[in-house]
Amino acid sequence: MAIFAAMLKLKIILGSSRQGRKGRAVADWATGMAQAHGGFDVELLDLREVNLPLLDEPNHPRMRNYVHDHTKAWSAKIDEADAFIFVMPEYNYGYSAVLKNAIDHVFQEWHYKPVGIVCYGGVSGGLRGLQSLKPTLTAIQLTIAGEVPIPFFQNFIGDDGVFQPNDILTRSAGNMLDGIVRWAGVLAPMRVKV
Repeated sequence: MAIFAAMLKLKIILGSSRQGRKGRAVADWATGMAQAHGGFDVELLDLREVNLPLLDEPNHPRMRNYVHDHTKAWSAKIDEADAFIFVMPEYNYGYSAVLKNAIDHVFQEWHYKPVGIVCYGGVSGGLRGLQSLKPTLTAIQLTIAGEVPIPFFQNFIGDDGVFQPNDILTRSAGNMLDGIVRWAGVLAPMRVKV
């Protein structure tokens, strides 16, 4: 379901950096789903590999007056995106510090873009973490285009470490991706500089 003449630049951001994490399997699945969709030029940004320090810029991010190379590189990655998917665990009813830090490093680069959320956890499927994220998404003017909560996500990871979704998760991911395309079309004119 492509609305754009060119494929949308979709950045999938894995919001877990801890040792022993299982989130990479979920992120790899989300990446494969996005690639198979056909409407996206997909790049996975693993925050463990991006390795941003705690926010260390002397100027407020809204100024876009960055002094550190790591922030300039992150700014460029986020700025070039048309849309995002956050793959995020739930930690203690919230979302991860590494994701919050990555969000806070830049500001205007997020504006008027759609985001899909693939959240995972135990019984809640990460939804409590997603609820704590929503005010931050509002502040940076990202629009949620769909959600895929994955309860007891470990049960979907095989002995080979590969995420094996059921039909419900596969359909939900497809609906989220279609929603991202729709919202990208709605929001794109808002990003035109006046």
